[in-house]
Amino acid sequence: MKIAVDAMGGDFAPAAVVEGSILAANEFDIPIILVGDRERIEAEMLKHPGRKQNISIKHTTEVVGMDESPAQAIRKKKDSSLKVCFDLVASQEASAVVSAGNSGAAMAAGMFLLKKVKGVDRPAIAVGVPTLKGQAVILDVGGNVDCKASHLAQFAIMGDVYARFVLGKDRPKVGLLSNGEEEAKGNDLTRETHALLKHTSINYLGYIEGRDIYRGEVDVIVTDGFVGNVVLKLSEGLLEAVTHMLKEEILSSLSSKIGYMLVKGAFRKFKKKVDYAEYGGAPLLGIEGVCIISHGRSNAKAMKNAIIRATECVKSRINMHLGEEIVKNRDLDNTVRTRDVI
Repeated sequence: MKIAVDAMGGDFAPAAVVEGSILAANEFDIPIILVGDRERIEAEMLKHPGRKQNISIKHTTEVVGMDESPAQAIRKKKDSSLKVCFDLVASQEASAVVSAGNSGAAMAAGMFLLKKVKGVDRPAIAVGVPTLKGQAVILDVGGNVDCKASHLAQFAIMGDVYARFVLGKDRPKVGLLSNGEEEAKGNDLTRETHALLKHTSINYLGYIEGRDIYRGEVDVIVTDGFVGNVVLKLSEGLLEAVTHMLKEEILSSLSSKIGYMLVKGAFRKFKKKVDYAEYGGAPLLGIEGVCIISHGRSNAKAMKNAIIRATECVKSRINMHLGEEIVKNRDLDNTVRTRDVI
């Protein structure tokens, strides 16, 4: 099992990508193909002495920019590091792709080069979030901003499979994000999705509100990509603001500084729980292959953990299980009539 890593993707590429790949290869014996500019990759590898026999390099001459049109980038830049990563999976020279680059381009490459799992209408990006009871997953978080109820129902099924076979949750609880818990709340999309999900084989609990996401009452939070991306960016911004405000308060007086020294260990544990680097990256679910999309600001630790998550997805044979569940629930639209929608 080899992991194709986009060495040129992300704000800190190739330095952070190369370092994270070396950590994953050495600590977990994971074979890695670093894809990108050979000269720049080798220069970074020289900064990290030690064994690197699990790492090979695939030279490419182009890079997909973060602001480029996803479809055009994949179509025109045939020798980009991102596209070649997917080519390696398509030719079975690698088992998974990891990239901190253009997430839209990664999604487009997954759909066009690897194709969708049979029965899946739209792949979805699933992001792990910390909760009071462990970890939950939100999907979609940006790939699909305009959705039908059948799309959200499939997201729920894919999230359930991921939570079971990768996160190890037994019969995960699934909730649909809405503006209230009552069945009369929501809009046309959530009400129709709610009616569909009640007929699936998953453990669907109904609507949840935004404040419930981090309580851990559900393991899978389902929404469209527009709302999901807003939730994700809001959470990131809130965490940064709270961290900054706490730092200002701690430095404001001598007594605060002394108090901080007494609880420094607790702050360190809290930071680790909410650090996106601990989660590595977000799987692109619903494509015939494994793709982990990392945060654009990913550091070496985040890249290492993304590579580890990619191997977990491959080992769990997630696409096989996902395909089985989609087939099991494929007649949803035929079994639920308009009269069932609240």
